[in-house]
Amino acid sequence: MSKIKALLFDLDGTLIDSEKFHFDCWNTFLSAYSVTIDFKDWLSNYAGIPLPKNAKTIIDRYKIDEDLDSFIDRREKITFDGFRTTDIRLMPHALEFVQFAYEKGLTLAVVTASPKMDVEAVFERNGLAKYFSLFITRTDVSKSKPDPESYNLCVERLGMQKDECIVFEDTLNGVKSAMAAGITCYAIQNNVRAHQKLKIADELFLSFANAKEFMLQKELI
Repeated sequence: MSKIKALLFDLDGTLIDSEKFHFDCWNTFLSAYSVTIDFKDWLSNYAGIPLPKNAKTIIDRYKIDEDLDSFIDRREKITFDGFRTTDIRLMPHALEFVQFAYEKGLTLAVVTASPKMDVEAVFERNGLAKYFSLFITRTDVSKSKPDPESYNLCVERLGMQKDECIVFEDTLNGVKSAMAAGITCYAIQNNVRAHQKLKIADELFLSFANAKEFMLQKELI
């Protein structure tokens, strides 16, 4: 009998296909400064990193003369407005996997570096909140991924043991966060070019369908 009781999911790039959305938001915002980020640069240097840290990197890199806090606030408003008005696609097989795990009686949680207002906007539109018992966002912690604080807080609030949980992540920062917390981490990444960096995860899959098959074979579910 499996002792796995809870599945913990990253949001951006793991459950929802939002990397292109965030990329477009940044370029819309940066057009006022005559700055454009190309997608390859975005994937290599910004994807999976919390917005405030990316904001500081961009201000320093492009020598933008703005107050950092104001810059972050204005940039975050674009994300929030977009999440509130745009249907963001789910990652391949994510819905089927979430429904399957929920029906099996597992506890599901979201652990994300996005702020609470963005997460609420996303789940209000996609209707998936009913499957999840807990949402840990950047708003709930003092240190974002790759720090383990968010995963430690999630396990504590769920009242679970770490060996009763599995984390699903898609970026190196996310994987590092889960592993620093001492929780088994499966990387789900359909971009094979990112696989070399993600090999530190306990398991690495192209999609949730592959992860589900593996977990059934190992009798984890």
